Amino acid sequence: MTRVFSGVKPTGHLTLGNYLGAMRRWAEVDQHQADALFCVVDLHALTVDHDPARVRRLSRQAATLLLAAGLDPQLCTVFVQSHVDEHARLSYLLECVATDGEMRRMIQYKEKAAREQQRGGSVRLSLLTYPALMAADILAYDTDEVPVGEDQTQHVELARDLAVRFNHRYGHTFVVPRATAPKVAARVMNLQHPTSKMGKSDDSGPGIVYLLDEPDVVRKKVMRAVTDSGQEVVYDRQGRPGVANLLEILAACEGGDPEQLSGAYETYGALKKDTAEAVVELLRPVQERHRELCADPAYVEGVLRAGAEKARKMARPTVDAAYRAIGLLPA
Repeated sequence: MTRVFSGVKPTGHLTLGNYLGAMRRWAEVDQHQADALFCVVDLHALTVDHDPARVRRLSRQAATLLLAAGLDPQLCTVFVQSHVDEHARLSYLLECVATDGEMRRMIQYKEKAAREQQRGGSVRLSLLTYPALMAADILAYDTDEVPVGEDQTQHVELARDLAVRFNHRYGHTFVVPRATAPKVAARVMNLQHPTSKMGKSDDSGPGIVYLLDEPDVVRKKVMRAVTDSGQEVVYDRQGRPGVANLLEILAACEGGDPEQLSGAYETYGALKKDTAEAVVELLRPVQERHRELCADPAYVEGVLRAGAEKARKMARPTVDAAYRAIGLLPA
């Protein structure tokens, strides 16, 4: 059976983009068709300045939302990254295989480093090396497929390169993974800045729909979404990104095609209203289940504990094999 691995980083509240771009597919497709692992990658949240209490709170919230979105611990493995030591163990080995140039070419590192330099500061070393940790997340589990958004495909390509290089130098140890992405709404854009991704770490709140936003808040954000200078509702991602974003969100919510949906609307207002209601209805069952799970924290903790134990047993043989292959003495 194909093995799938993916994760969410607890650096902010999970968004509609996280759900439409990844989480819904995990629940509706991946956990039923693959041996699937889904992880709250909390170690990645330490690569930037952070409040420890907030990281713990967001990690717990993210795990609860994964379950609320439909992940079933009877069908897949749900766990927290830091609960499985093999991630950090393998990360260092992959740092010893990766090159400085590869790390510095990562788009996210370049963008964040440039911003900090403009402010007269510098980034943490872990921000430079974290793609090796992400590769370790994937390679530790003999992963075949990594369902990710467009902005993360570069990291999966690095994991592929490191797996091939390690296998060539030290003997076949890792499965070489591949990235997969959903066809519609793989990258939901910010409602106020439709040429930018709807990121959970973004500071432009009005443009981001969070999974736990109240219905009236969702409606207000969608109705205030930036559109375009024209009057006609046309699906044109390059020329009219605001309208295209709304059409893609509506299509993803209802299972339609954004280009076909564009023909059903004569005004931006009608499109916004229908999109807002579609998002509210999409999030309603997730929010209801989230409230139920929050009332039973012992259940969530039990799922994460069992998930970590299962993940540990899966990862340890591969990581131990990597230690032997690269030249380390067995303990």
